[in-house]
Amino acid sequence: MNILTEKFNTPYHSAPFNSIKNEDYLPAFKELIQTSEEEINAIVNNSEEPTFENVIEALAYSGEQLDAVSNIFFNLNSAETSDELQQIAQDVSPILTEYSSKISQNEALFNKIKKVYDEKEKYNLNEEQQMLLNETYKGFVRSGALLNEEDKEKLKNISMDLSLKSLQFGQNVLASTNNYFKHITNKEDLAGIPEAIIEQYAEEAKERELEGWVITLQYPSYLPFMTYAENRELRKEIALANGKKSFDGGEFDNQNLIKELLQLKQQKSELLGYTNYADYVLEERMAKSPTKVLDFLNELLTKAKPYAEKEIEELKSLAKADGIDEIQGYDHAFYAEKLRKAKYDLNDEELKPYFPLDQVQDAVFGLANNLFGLTFEERNDIPKYHEDVKVYEVFEAGSGKLEAGSNNPEKTFKSLLYVDYFPRKGKRAGAWMTSYKNQYKKDDENSRPHISIVCNFSKPTKDTPSLLTFQEVTTLFHEFGHALHGMLANTQYPTLSGTSVKWDFVELPSQFLENFCYEPEFLKTFAKHYKTGEILPDEKIEKIALSKNFMEGYQTMRQLGFGILDMNYHTKVSELENESVKEFEDKYTKATQLYPANPETAMSPSFSHIFQGGYSAGYYSYKWAEVLDADAFQYFKENGIFNPEIASKYKVLLSSGGTKDPMELYKNFRGSEPKVESLLKRAFG
Repeated sequence: MNILTEKFNTPYHSAPFNSIKNEDYLPAFKELIQTSEEEINAIVNNSEEPTFENVIEALAYSGEQLDAVSNIFFNLNSAETSDELQQIAQDVSPILTEYSSKISQNEALFNKIKKVYDEKEKYNLNEEQQMLLNETYKGFVRSGALLNEEDKEKLKNISMDLSLKSLQFGQNVLASTNNYFKHITNKEDLAGIPEAIIEQYAEEAKERELEGWVITLQYPSYLPFMTYAENRELRKEIALANGKKSFDGGEFDNQNLIKELLQLKQQKSELLGYTNYADYVLEERMAKSPTKVLDFLNELLTKAKPYAEKEIEELKSLAKADGIDEIQGYDHAFYAEKLRKAKYDLNDEELKPYFPLDQVQDAVFGLANNLFGLTFEERNDIPKYHEDVKVYEVFEAGSGKLEAGSNNPEKTFKSLLYVDYFPRKGKRAGAWMTSYKNQYKKDDENSRPHISIVCNFSKPTKDTPSLLTFQEVTTLFHEFGHALHGMLANTQYPTLSGTSVKWDFVELPSQFLENFCYEPEFLKTFAKHYKTGEILPDEKIEKIALSKNFMEGYQTMRQLGFGILDMNYHTKVSELENESVKEFEDKYTKATQLYPANPETAMSPSFSHIFQGGYSAGYYSYKWAEVLDADAFQYFKENGIFNPEIASKYKVLLSSGGTKDPMELYKNFRGSEPKVESLLKRAFG
């Protein structure tokens, strides 16, 4: 028996990681696709009159086990991959794409959906049911249900191609990242770098059975080197290596793949009746159109650029004092850290002892308890996919009566939470939240979600625990904000649950939670030295609050550059017929560039967010959501950052998932639409 094809015999039916073998996946996918197709056929062949219940609801609840196995497999392929898993992904992706196309282009199924949609006035549907019906109908239309047979086949082939090529893009970036390391044997080359970081480099060398020190392109290794290393030539060398990821013409080069992916997206959008892929994507976003997005980004660009240029002038003065006539991009982190220390007497290495990972995690758990009544209890008997992973049961204070799914009237089970904090060769870079199981309600049971946070923080050494930079502290809060969106979900249908919201709304909960990291009232509760227990001194806390907007102009320009480039890639793909990826990138990021462009580097070939992840024609949403989060937190600031009434209203927003239009959800919480002035005030005073 294949363990993946049955309901998992584990606590909360959690993923049975300790029992899965790689050879289980492919046969399980094939069997579960067949089972799911039988569920669809049962809907299609039902002789009763099509209704909301026997068509729309039945479809929403179908394929549960297939979804569970897909979540396990693809999450592992990001967090704990191997050559074998990557090959299975290449084999599985076209099968899943074909299955998805077969459903979305099933004419008999769509006819039933359309009949219910056309007759929706005769059903007494609540708001969530109406949303499910509308989203289901639109989803089928946007997947080609109205196309003729020939075009349906074209769309299916395009979708399969896109699936495989985006997968290949990510595998190339991972391989390119892992392929490079800098071996250093002369300790003088590490001048300026704090001893704790040097110790990490020594441990990396030891793992590779080398003497000396090793720097990699993994973020916890790369960024400290760029921030502290006094050896400018080495900074340049390692920055060049980072900038050449999948851009060196070698085996893992992504330049042609970018053009192929964009061409396929353009073909898909034209086939479905859209001018370009951005039009197709933005129809389902708060922003609605590429014009509105570019107007929004360019308005911020106009306002932020003078601040950014002023910041760079300050860095140029510091560099000039060191004899550097023309500052370069690879100098930025080094001189920004110098300036930060000069302005605020802060540097990451001084702050890190006050932010051991366990303490920061306790703080974010405590914040969730303070705002939403959640508690977290570690479970050691729930299977996990790596020894670094920890699993927590998440509970909510109960009502005093026994609730469905709970054996304790004092608390209600809300979620499982997996946390996976440290870098590995098999883990892609960055940080993200994901889920193994969505929340939904069925047969009088509220089936709770299984949520995961994955990061790449510095590992503990034999002498010190994992100590976080302040940026890593905000990263953990960011991902935990996403996790709260998943954990607090309380909707009827899995497809509208948790983070299943418009893409330019999804970053609100994550970016909102980061704000607490800068509040002195909150910082004092957890920023304590891991050795002495001393609370971070008031003057340091005050400087952290003041430093919140440090290099805000530069960071804004960087994000705007990504957003503008993304939008142009997905509206002007024809220009790439006569231009290289590098030429296109330079042209559309020129207005946001603050340092001379380097002909040897390009960021597009490792821009996984838009070529592998879900941010195609959607990268702007980070800045869009910043307006929302700045406005939302301003509401808390005006009334107390732990205000229970406002927290309760915000909890409703989080728990509602995609059951309502996001602007309606926001206005129900805030009482008005978000104001861009809230962001500008927070960023630039």
